[in-house]
Amino acid sequence: MNIRLTKYYYGDIPEDKGGGSLHTQRKTGSGNGQGAGADWPLWEVFIRSKQGIDHKHVGSLHAADAQMAIENARDVYTRRMEGVSIWVVESKYIHASNPDEAASLYEPANDKVYRHPTFYDLPDELTHM
Repeated sequence: MNIRLTKYYYGDIPEDKGGGSLHTQRKTGSGNGQGAGADWPLWEVFIRSKQGIDHKHVGSLHAADAQMAIENARDVYTRRMEGVSIWVVESKYIHASNPDEAASLYEPANDKVYRHPTFYDLPDELTHM
């Protein structure tokens, strides 16, 4: 008895087997035991919950493209239907400030004293501020 097993990755199923057409040709590993996902870019995942109005970073995952990243993020991070919206951003496009330079970065804000709430009189009825 001869059994042939074929391992397909996301988007690699041929059209005659029920899959879609391939838009890009991807490498399938470099012979070192790693699969096709080894050279996929890293995506950062942000989820907006039903209770919130902002998106929060929940984790990272590897995916071939943005659509695959959204679908995988849905499966991994919203299994209990707690999400309303999913954002994915390729990690290489995220830029951050250096924490060691925080003093010089935020120093100009100290000159804008009108932004501090000390100039406003609050009514006595407001007890939750």
